[in-house]
Amino acid sequence: MKLAVVGGGSTYTPELIDGFARLRDTLPLTELVLVDPAADRLELVGGLARRIFAKQGHAGAITTTSDLDAGVEGADAVLLQLRVGGQAARQQDETWPLECGCVGQETTGAGGLAKALRTVPVVLDIAERVRRANPDAWIIDFTNPVGIVTRALLRAGHKAVGLCNVAIGFQRRFARLLDVAPGDVHLDHVGLNHLSWETGVRLGGPDGEDVLPGLLAEHGDAVARDLRLPRAVLDRLGVVPSYYLRYFYAHDEVVRELRTKPSRAAEVAAMEARLLEMYGDPALDEKPELLARRGGAFYSEAAVDLAASLLGGRGPSVQVVNTYNRGTLPFLPDDAVVEVQAAVDGSGAVPLPVPALHPLFAGLVAHVTAYEDLALEAALRGGRDRVFQALLAHPLVGQFEYAEQLTDRLIAHNREHLAWA
Repeated sequence: MKLAVVGGGSTYTPELIDGFARLRDTLPLTELVLVDPAADRLELVGGLARRIFAKQGHAGAITTTSDLDAGVEGADAVLLQLRVGGQAARQQDETWPLECGCVGQETTGAGGLAKALRTVPVVLDIAERVRRANPDAWIIDFTNPVGIVTRALLRAGHKAVGLCNVAIGFQRRFARLLDVAPGDVHLDHVGLNHLSWETGVRLGGPDGEDVLPGLLAEHGDAVARDLRLPRAVLDRLGVVPSYYLRYFYAHDEVVRELRTKPSRAAEVAAMEARLLEMYGDPALDEKPELLARRGGAFYSEAAVDLAASLLGGRGPSVQVVNTYNRGTLPFLPDDAVVEVQAAVDGSGAVPLPVPALHPLFAGLVAHVTAYEDLALEAALRGGRDRVFQALLAHPLVGQFEYAEQLTDRLIAHNREHLAWA
């Protein structure tokens, strides 16, 4: 079984490698190819990856290449984890929206749109080359904004499933609070990528007892601290929102915070420099503790589970993924991409039924889905008017004057990545 990781020079990659090594019985890889145009980073990450495999006794071969076509040739699955424009572009995404009083964040709001515009054309080009190399290959997208990117891939007819680590992160946190094994925790996870809620926490499986009310009653303070929201918000909602909902529920507070401290992009860039220095140490043969602060916790476990279900020939497994709605949320089009529990096997992901979503959440989901429609059109077809419409439609922008100013700033900061600009 061959798997290729596009963006394999990322500092995230050792987290992925550690999961592949530990869970080799679940996903029996024989060949892993790390693909990245940054040859210097790739050499450092690839060396550590081989040492991790060797230490944990994994017999699979790890190779590295900057040649995309060679790297994906014959791959059974290709995992995408790229960042077009690198941390420099992220720094801009987190900065210029603040000039207009809007949240500066890399996956939502104006910064998220900028990332989508840079990323979608690149991902679609990669996907076409994967399809030429192996039409049966699965594409697993971890590249943000996952919902928009996955929708672009599916709309172009690719065998694709989107993946995020938010749900598995909640599963692990709740398991610790409840003092049970993670596999015993099943989430009623519903919404869009980076716009989701845990509406139930069930023990033992999808039909198990919902312990969310008790969990909030006993551990609500701890959950609220993790989300950086007041405990009263959780009590009134009766659900656990994704931490990305803070950008919506406490927008002005977040803007004030972001204006008075270094950007997350600056923190990550400094962390990446230190991680790459550590990766170059020939004595290092495990992922360093610092990597946990980089983000992407439990990403490897989620990726292994998904790849194993798509490739391993086992029966359907239930996982939270990004895939076509197909009537799951009846107020959305069937070809919207939702993030819900799905039955996953070699034929793909089929969303499982979810209870009717409360209007408090359904309204925001519908609103952001409309934005994602317009964002994808802007990414595929370009043009200032399409960018403006997408910004005006986003609930974190939503005002004519802001949308005008943000459109000009977005284009100015991303011109080198926009073929039409």
